[in-house]
Amino acid sequence: MMEGFTRTEINTSGARIVALHGGKGPPLLLMHGNPFTHLSWHKFAPRLAQEFTVVATDLRGYGDSSKPPGGDDHSGYSFRNMALDNVEVMASLGFKKFFAAGHDRGGRVLHRMCLDHPDKIERAAILDIIPQHHLFNNITKPWATFSWHWFFNIQPAPMPEKMMGADPDWFIEKKLAKTKQGLSFFGKEALEEYKRCFRNPETIHAICEDYRACASVDFEMDTKDFAAGKKIICPSLILWGATGGVGRNHQPGPGEIWQKYATDIRGAKALPCGHYLSEEAPEETYSELRAFFSAR
Repeated sequence: MMEGFTRTEINTSGARIVALHGGKGPPLLLMHGNPFTHLSWHKFAPRLAQEFTVVATDLRGYGDSSKPPGGDDHSGYSFRNMALDNVEVMASLGFKKFFAAGHDRGGRVLHRMCLDHPDKIERAAILDIIPQHHLFNNITKPWATFSWHWFFNIQPAPMPEKMMGADPDWFIEKKLAKTKQGLSFFGKEALEEYKRCFRNPETIHAICEDYRACASVDFEMDTKDFAAGKKIICPSLILWGATGGVGRNHQPGPGEIWQKYATDIRGAKALPCGHYLSEEAPEETYSELRAFFSAR
């Protein structure tokens, strides 16, 4: 599914990260969301690799990357540590500076990466998220209803882990089939890989730790940075699905919200899809990313 890519496993200072890399040209890091793997980019990563050196990773805790302990404060799954993993992966491949795109949890990792490592990121494309700092300070009934898993996953272990692990295939299919299209737009092989990884109890626990960290240590970091006026400074592209939760459940819209968190937004656009941009609208997503990362 990722023809022409080389799979490798890279030991960072905190985890073992699976990374696929291929292509030629400027380096471009792709980071997936929950509950996916690097395969969430499979519909157009090979095309991007015609013009960029593409690196697609499994975030720590996801896919076949390692699942280190979260710790009492869950900081093992903070976006800061996930960001550091990916910066170290890129460094190990010889890239001191690079472009990056992140969807869902990967977008949150990228947001933190831009704040912690502004000298590393030349351009950032953030797909279908609202900053968690805004979300937790502006909880609404539509968002809490649609994104119920945010509050389910942060409950103390092992309650959510046991409930999701009781029938992982049913759970993941139910969660991913949010629209009338159901699961139809997911590649069959990719969906089977997502399900295979989700059947691992360690993956389920890591996902919960990710969300627990987001609601605690990540939120604390974000609150301090926001109060200090710290923002993304590199050229940024904000994309979201017009019919997804981000597009429908937040006022003002995503483009306006992100202006509080980034200083150089070059584009803010809704695509004709729901939450899963790279799988629901691969042509539109590819075109937007290619144009943004090719611009000078």
